Order: sequence, then C-alpha cells, then structure tokens
Amino acid sequence: MDKFRLFPVQGSSSAQQVDWLYYGLTAMLVFFCLLVFIPLIFFCIRYRRGAKVDRSNPSQGNNLLECGWTLLPLLIGLGFFVWGAVIYYHVERPPQDALQVQVVAKQWMWKLQHAEGKKEIDELHVPLGSNVELTMASQDVIHSFFIPAFRTKQDVVPGRYTTEWFHPTRLGEYHLFCAEYCGTDHSRMIGRVVVMRPADYQRWLTTGETGRSITLEGRRLFHDKGCSGCHVGSSVIHAPPLEGIYGKQVPLASGEIVTADDQYIRDSILLPAKQISAGYANLMPSFTGHISEEEIMQIIAYLKSIGDQPQGGK
Repeated sequence: MDKFRLFPVQGSSSAQQVDWLYYGLTAMLVFFCLLVFIPLIFFCIRYRRGAKVDRSNPSQGNNLLECGWTLLPLLIGLGFFVWGAVIYYHVERPPQDALQVQVVAKQWMWKLQHAEGKKEIDELHVPLGSNVELTMASQDVIHSFFIPAFRTKQDVVPGRYTTEWFHPTRLGEYHLFCAEYCGTDHSRMIGRVVVMRPADYQRWLTTGETGRSITLEGRRLFHDKGCSGCHVGSSVIHAPPLEGIYGKQVPLASGEIVTADDQYIRDSILLPAKQISAGYANLMPSFTGHISEEEIMQIIAYLKSIGDQPQGGK
C-alpha cells in the first residue's frame, strides 16, 4: 500500500484526466481570487484614511470593460463545463469488452465475485491493462465504492444496481474505502485493490477455492429455485419465455415498454407485481427473503448468456 501523500498515485487511465480537471479548476480559482483581491488590497492602501488622493470619483463608463468581465467568466465556466462533461461521459460508460466483477456491499464488508467464479472479501485482484466493470448492489444501507488511486467512486444503493469501471495502468496495491457513512463500523469497511500482470492474474484465478463460474451458478439456481418450471418453452404454466429477453424491449400490461436490463430482472424476481408483461397474468410469487443479492446477480448473468438459444435441461 502507498503511504499517505497529498495526491494519490495515478493508477488508472481516468486518473490523469480527473487530475488535470482538478488542476484547471484550482488555477481558475487562484486567477479570479488574485483578480479580485490584488486590486482590493491596492485600493485599501491607496485610498486609506489620510492619503492625499483625488476623491471626486467622476462618473464614467467603459462598455468594453463591462462586457469583458461578464463574458470572460461565462466562457471560462462553459469551457470547464464541457471539459467536465467529456470526462464524466467517459467514466460513466463502461467499455463492452470489460471484465465483469459482481460486488455486494453489507455492514461492514465488500463481497466480490469474478465471472470465472473466484470470490473475495475486501480485496479485488485485477489484471494490468484490462478494462474492469463492477456491477454493485447493497443488501442493507447506502455504501460507496471508492478507489482514490483510480479516481473512481460510486454509491452502492439498496434496491438497485450501480456500475463502476476502470482501466488500471500501474502495478501495485491500492486502498479501497467505503466513502459513505454506513453505520458504527464504517471506518473499518476498507480493503485493497491488487493490480497484477495478466499472466499472474490468470494463475491467481485458478488457485485456491475457485468455484463454478457465475453463469453456471446462475443456471443451477434457475432450476433449483423453480424458474425453469414456468419460464421454458415446455412449461405448463403460461409465463414469459426468458430466452434472449435480456436487453430487449418488453411491453407491459400497463401499456408501457421497458428494457429488460439488470434492474428489470431483479424487480421481476423480488417485486413481480410491479411490471407485469403484456398478455400474462400476475401469477409469480415474490422471492423476497428467499434469495440473496449474489444469487440474483448469478441468475441475471445466466440470462445474459443464454441469448436466443433454448435452455437445456438441468
């Protein structure tokens, strides 16, 4: 781990972009402070009580000066807005080829699972030079996944999914914090991110307790929880088929059309009456209290993987 320093090391591709924006904002602040306070101090001294100066204060105007001190700050402010918007757009849109890691926050730990099945607690191992996307959920209160060296931070909210991604550019170990006060032991909800060489990362994935991949676990849960009894083509119960549903538009009984994304599938499992598919009755029971956040994520990963292919047996 790096020792305390004024600015953390730049460990990701986004870090330098965020730092340059910070430096620019700081320079702008210093510029306008000097622009205001230097004349202010000068006038305080020049026109102090007892100083022999012209105090007649003749009335006159300067349209060029008036327009200048109005338009210049406006243009500078708009420039920083565009600069910040470009960076925000970059850090909020994960690349399509990113490695997938599932994160579940709880008081007071981080539980992480790689797509290959490897699980971690309060640690995240990632390969150097690869894009990594985190899909995160909380099972209790609001948390915030913060890696200072990567300049990335994202709230982890109960009842919904949030994402965060980064591209590590430097080997080493980096601090991981919860940046949202989440209870008595909030200060102990810390961890580390370990950036490894790609070959070392692949070896690490296959050592120790590896477990089955998230997709295979999701397939097992899909059958064990009874989902396959209603949502496959041969089902007796009239329920929506799930082959290829992920990412598609789904018409609802209310007349709305929604996208079948992670949140839609999660709500369909826990709150089945919330969004009923058009042409189907409200028959599905709620699985609230009978399934964990990790299991829901695994089922979603399985539904992503099956595409338009029919589901096989157990």
